[in-house]
Amino acid sequence: MERNRYAGEPFTTSDSDIAAALEQVSVPTLLLSCVHITGDARFIREFKQNGIFLNEIQGFMSEEDKARARAEALEVIVDYRDRGCPQPEPLPAELVKEMMDWAACEIVPDAYLGLLAEELDLEGVDPRRPAALGQSHAKDLPVVVVGCGESGVLAGIRLAQSGIPFTIIEKNAGPGGTWWENTYPGARVDVANHFYCFSFEPNNGWGHYFAEQPELRAYFTDLVTKHDLDQHIRWNTEVTDATWDDADGIWTLSVRGADGTVSAIRARAVITAVGQLNRPHLPDIDGADSFSGPSFHSAAWDHSVDVTGKRVALIGAGASGFQIAPAIAEKVEHLTVFQRTAQWMFPNPMYHDAVGDGVRWALEHLPFYARWYRFLLLWPGADKGLEAARVDPDYPDQDHAVSEINAMARLMFTGWITDQVGDDQELLAKVLPDYPATGKRTLQDNGTWLKTLKRDNVELNRTPIRRITPHGVETEDGVHHDVDVIVYATGFRHTDVLAPMRVTGRDGTDLHELWGSRPYAYLGITVPQFPNFFLIYGPGAHLAHGGSLIFNSELEMRYIDACLARLADERLHSIEPTAQAAAEWHQATQDAIRKTVWAHPAIKHSYFKNADGEIHTVSPWRLDEYWSAVREPDWSQFVVRQGGQA
Repeated sequence: MERNRYAGEPFTTSDSDIAAALEQVSVPTLLLSCVHITGDARFIREFKQNGIFLNEIQGFMSEEDKARARAEALEVIVDYRDRGCPQPEPLPAELVKEMMDWAACEIVPDAYLGLLAEELDLEGVDPRRPAALGQSHAKDLPVVVVGCGESGVLAGIRLAQSGIPFTIIEKNAGPGGTWWENTYPGARVDVANHFYCFSFEPNNGWGHYFAEQPELRAYFTDLVTKHDLDQHIRWNTEVTDATWDDADGIWTLSVRGADGTVSAIRARAVITAVGQLNRPHLPDIDGADSFSGPSFHSAAWDHSVDVTGKRVALIGAGASGFQIAPAIAEKVEHLTVFQRTAQWMFPNPMYHDAVGDGVRWALEHLPFYARWYRFLLLWPGADKGLEAARVDPDYPDQDHAVSEINAMARLMFTGWITDQVGDDQELLAKVLPDYPATGKRTLQDNGTWLKTLKRDNVELNRTPIRRITPHGVETEDGVHHDVDVIVYATGFRHTDVLAPMRVTGRDGTDLHELWGSRPYAYLGITVPQFPNFFLIYGPGAHLAHGGSLIFNSELEMRYIDACLARLADERLHSIEPTAQAAAEWHQATQDAIRKTVWAHPAIKHSYFKNADGEIHTVSPWRLDEYWSAVREPDWSQFVVRQGGQA
């Protein structure tokens, strides 16, 4: 029998080295692995967890229980090694469910079981993998994928597995999207890395629990090589236009190469995988072009500029600025941080921690350790944030919190901030947000942000900027701040979905004119009047409350695979959602969004909101709700045209 790829690699590690490794591992995950090795449920029944919290991988077990667990596990693992590391027998479904409940420290609702079974994939079968299509049908369905970030790499892997011919058009020189482009100091992911990777391509070798940009870039680059995608990719090339010909059932895309040369490529279907955080937003500040020194956006960091000993203005202190300031503060002569809105911070002591050798050993060798560790990262963030984001209309103090759970989150975040600030009331007034918790993107923090702001050479300025001068920044109070370098950490054009690409559908419909400032797509994936056109990470699919964008991309790509399979197998001309299906989904999404803290009127500046204060890009759905919605296409919601390629 072929060995399950998640059963762990056989090993001959010494007793002492195993014992040393066990001092580093997640003890709850270790005990779950022991259940697989022995088939004995006592490892979860005799050890009690006292609740888990996001990124708390030990489950708040007592030190005595952890020591006892390691000692008993050592005996089990040594015996397992001495028996030649045999593949464990599959566990009964009822025991796996008991393990889920134990690891979650609560009863996992039935609605989540299908989703979690896929994520765990204890059978090692990659349940979201598409079936290979018959070549006689697949060859007539060439697909163009726009973008080679995480979702573009995923699309390439899945299309190759299904046998559909495809071309990926990528504007950069390599894969990874945001992880290729954002090379600023301190850039790292804020979703734990052993979950922020494809479920079917886990990486047991992460160097950090929250990996830095070079490591993430390497992950996607390695996948391109592993799956032989490079032959399908046109690098340094950008799609400028995509036009549908209804008579032929063909998309024609205009693409511009690095040298400016424009050419055309034809496809039966298009998948956009461009993301929503890929076009930098530069604020319209008077005099910005007059600055005499270097200035650049964080997503286009100018590495030829050495900030050492310089006076630096950091305009913006959201997710990017939050990482940049601590990374450069020790080098610069002076750092002035211009922040429009204070940010809520989530305490995460592990945010900068390196993964120890013992942990990597366990991930590689202990049966199903890596799969349960992934579960332990997924579950505490699976919709817990959504619970805190939903508005209770009967909650009395809507100005400060939108529900009792939201108030508890505010209290916890406030304590985290005030404990670090201490007696500095002036700083506290600047850094303590005045809007409900989780109303904007909540930032991961291990204490470095406020420690940076308390440095003698760092100033946090909350006064609005009036203009940029040749030598610095002038604020509305008339104060001029002399600086040598300006860094714009001002985010991205999140609400300008698919910009600047022009997309023309059936009957000459312009997608951006159809959308205006209110982009929508049925399930976030398809749009009426745009046949055979699919979006990964489309409007209404941005996650602000749990899971990860990689998780959502996998669900969306499986849905797209099913659509492409029907197009190929039945030699259809086209499929597109009905206008009613798209309108009803958009309305339901809007109704749900309006009942969340993200739409709170006190939040004036949020990249979630368009110019009218509306939110059309964020998903308000629980992970299991969206998983169920995109599990497979409901063809009654589609216009299906017969005829194949004309």
